[in-house]
Amino acid sequence: MKNSSQNSRIRDATMRGRYVVAATVLALLNAGSVSGFTAPQPFAPHSVVNMGNHRSDDHPRSGCRHLMTATMSNEKKESKKADESRPNPIVVSAEAEALSHSETTIKLTPSFDLFQMLTEEEGGSIPVTRSGNALRDDTILKVGTPDTLEGLQLSDYVGLGGKTKIETLPDPFKMVDKELQPFSDSIKELVSTDQPILSMAAKHFFEKRHGKRFRPTIVQLMAKTVAAATPENLFDDENNAASHHADLPEWAWSGASEIEAEGGMTTSNHQGSEVWRKQGQLGQIVEMIHVASLIHDDVLDEADTRRGGEAVHKLYSNKVAVLAGDYLLARASVLLARLENTAVVQIMATALESLVAGEIMQLKSPPKTLLEMETYLRKSYYKTASLICYACRSTALLGGHAYGSTVATACEEFGFHLGLAYQIQDDILDFTAAANVLGKPALADMDLGLSTAPILYTAQEYSQLRPLVMRRFKEKGDKQTALEYLYKSDTAMDKARSLAQFHAQVRNDWLVFRNVFFYVLTHLVLCTSPTM
Repeated sequence: MKNSSQNSRIRDATMRGRYVVAATVLALLNAGSVSGFTAPQPFAPHSVVNMGNHRSDDHPRSGCRHLMTATMSNEKKESKKADESRPNPIVVSAEAEALSHSETTIKLTPSFDLFQMLTEEEGGSIPVTRSGNALRDDTILKVGTPDTLEGLQLSDYVGLGGKTKIETLPDPFKMVDKELQPFSDSIKELVSTDQPILSMAAKHFFEKRHGKRFRPTIVQLMAKTVAAATPENLFDDENNAASHHADLPEWAWSGASEIEAEGGMTTSNHQGSEVWRKQGQLGQIVEMIHVASLIHDDVLDEADTRRGGEAVHKLYSNKVAVLAGDYLLARASVLLARLENTAVVQIMATALESLVAGEIMQLKSPPKTLLEMETYLRKSYYKTASLICYACRSTALLGGHAYGSTVATACEEFGFHLGLAYQIQDDILDFTAAANVLGKPALADMDLGLSTAPILYTAQEYSQLRPLVMRRFKEKGDKQTALEYLYKSDTAMDKARSLAQFHAQVRNDWLVFRNVFFYVLTHLVLCTSPTM
């Protein structure tokens, strides 16, 4: 039995290690000038930008904002008051963040402030327009391209209320299996080290427990998709996007890797190109970061199993596991720098910082906020969706598309909804699937004191459950009581599935990457095992 003080020291050391890596990469980026960017221009304080059928003031959000909580209060809360009551999970202070920026660095906005997180019925709305979401357009890239999936709904498929079989859609994993194979084979060599124990620990998930390679598959699918889109002409055409959004900072129109292929990148010359190689390497980097986070999380959570086998720290030791995770993050940072795109380095370093923010939010959220659906979704964004959506936007940049382009914006939005849908579905399976299917212990979230979508919806129905949620199920019998209420509810699990389906469906209605998005998310909601 491990000493509790020893466990506490290990948790602290692991969290510090992750934070230091993220902070160091971001600091190195800002040490000198970044030639890929030009000095940003300030936002016009009260400019109004048209966004399809939506109009939004470009200054920081004002007016009222709803928080969907387990108390189901109808009272409208002003955004300022709501923000003051909500925990701030960011691991650096505002002063430190300001010091780390220069005139040429990207000022990233969290994706949950760029794209819709909750349905309108639950208090959600489309966020205001800013540099990360200004070009959300479903027509600019559809010219001459037949949209074979327009009008289709997830509810058309068996398992979600319809009669169409999922097998009628292509398997997204098979769509890029051949392209992904060279990168899957070489990743084991990329993390090799002369230290035998460390090498075995670092390579464990890549050799024996590699899962379905979910994240590299998404990157590879996105790489194929952006190759089919011609980069937008942002400055030469009088009708270009930049001229309609002159209030956006100039760095929003930069960050694209230089494409040396004659005639630009197309679907015919993409595979085997330097662009393809770098995008494939980005998939490897994302998988390294993800696996490192799994190894560290298992130490923090004292988990025994992962992906159907023993956790790394159980096979070796806590010290070896922490070192193996740190080593993977170090290797990912080196490979990230070798992509030779400072914008991508900055975006992916922010993704790493977001993982730490999610862990802090999970550990330190005030009791009252544990009842809020928005708090749950923000934590899910930090811990799961951020890495996916930032990888998707980075894939577009490596493919020659500017940070603020329609293509790059659609990529991040794709990853945002995909990541949240995946996490919500994973949380549902925590209650409905056996441990041998999950690849980890069932009800693991409740064992850690965490309340996910099914429990939060149950607490909206049964007020007796709210004190248990707020005290993180610490008292004897709390978990059993919570489960009894959950299985007693006729609506909680359906509402959780509907929330996952919302994220799977919402952007299918007008997303430029409708085909890939629909294929991936339909398979995700119906077929995916969370061992990925």
